[in-house]
Amino acid sequence: MTLLELKTLVKDGTIDTVLVAAPDPFGRLVGKRFHAGYFIDSVLSHGTHGCSYLFTVNIEMDPLDGFAVANWDTGFGDFLMKPDLATLRLLPWQPGSVLVLCDTCRESGDLVPEAPRSVLRKQLERLKERGFVCQCASELEFYLFDQTYHSAFETGYTQLKPASDYRIDYHLMQPTREEPLMRAIRNGLTAAGVPVESSKGEWSRGQHEINFTYAEALEMADRHVVFKQSVKEIAEQHHKAVSFMAKIAPSEAGNSCHIHMSLWKGGKNQFWDPKKKSGSLLFRQFLGGLLTYSPELCLMYGPTINSYKRYQPGSWAPARMAWAQDNRTTGFRVVGQGNGFRPENRMPGADANPYLAFAAMIAAGLAGVDERLDCGEAYTGNAYIDPKLPMLPSSLLAATDLLGSSKIAREAFGSGVVDFLMQHARLEQHAFNTSVTDWEKRRYFEQI
Repeated sequence: MTLLELKTLVKDGTIDTVLVAAPDPFGRLVGKRFHAGYFIDSVLSHGTHGCSYLFTVNIEMDPLDGFAVANWDTGFGDFLMKPDLATLRLLPWQPGSVLVLCDTCRESGDLVPEAPRSVLRKQLERLKERGFVCQCASELEFYLFDQTYHSAFETGYTQLKPASDYRIDYHLMQPTREEPLMRAIRNGLTAAGVPVESSKGEWSRGQHEINFTYAEALEMADRHVVFKQSVKEIAEQHHKAVSFMAKIAPSEAGNSCHIHMSLWKGGKNQFWDPKKKSGSLLFRQFLGGLLTYSPELCLMYGPTINSYKRYQPGSWAPARMAWAQDNRTTGFRVVGQGNGFRPENRMPGADANPYLAFAAMIAAGLAGVDERLDCGEAYTGNAYIDPKLPMLPSSLLAATDLLGSSKIAREAFGSGVVDFLMQHARLEQHAFNTSVTDWEKRRYFEQI
């Protein structure tokens, strides 16, 4: 939506509310709702403010210590939320409402480096200096449950009811039962500027996938966070609940966020060599960087305790580092040809913050280009059972330590950003370590 279109719709009374939001460290949208007239008269030119503590809270919104970006000693002042009008979009499922995303800035106007959009913008500037445009697509999976979020909360998430009674991968009959919701999602998101390609049943009970069309990296990350928020809101309106947890149950497949990426110049995919009809030198070096450095950047693909329970043999998520042509047992699956040729990163789960995941891929790939790494020959076979292949980090703590010692992470993102991400991860690990789980009670309450 253009600014002129917004002003016209506000004038005729069609739009009365503007949601002004920014992605937080977890990839959630936080912000405020404004009367549309006030947004046009004031927020449009001056922005709005949000407390800096939003960058230091855990997922339960508790302020945490140990952050340089904001803390009690500095009084938790405000950051400026500066609307990016390129993100202005209608929200058809919220009557009379539009959404605009913001960059998070200091009062000087400088971007807050730790903000997710800032992290990705920095990597995109590195690409721009080399004349490249990054095209991305992210595929998101989620579980659908026949209950509301409130009823799931009331039972302590112990009586979840998957929307299907059996596995529905590519099924057409059973997903028809959920078609009123899926149709509302496809049409609503497309009208909101998040063009949906398709929806389908996925491997596990109640699991679904919705794919949307590729775009430049920042636009795709924006679409990604709008998508997650929107699916939850539309599901709630249909008295359903969805979850993007990376691993919802030990016996079920995880929720993935497969990321497709390619570098373009002059309207052509530079990963494709039209003469050889295969990957270009740039592609081989970029993929070489992804293979070499993705394990140490894994925290930016898997940000939660739960993330690392996805990486299991036979789980449809990777467990070891390799690349192959159209092989779903490897960390990187190469598909397509011509302008559609690209690697698919199968490491991130649906809990990934897309801004950070995209930025990590660009940083790893550019390191491969700068160091002239080569991806080697395509792997053949079952990567799950090959002990010669390097494994992914097995826990949030292991991934945190790898990021902390990563030279390319500190060079690409800056030590401030790396330390910020590590502090969040360490505090999350501490929270888990000091909790008492249902598993412990079931195992030890009577038997020990």
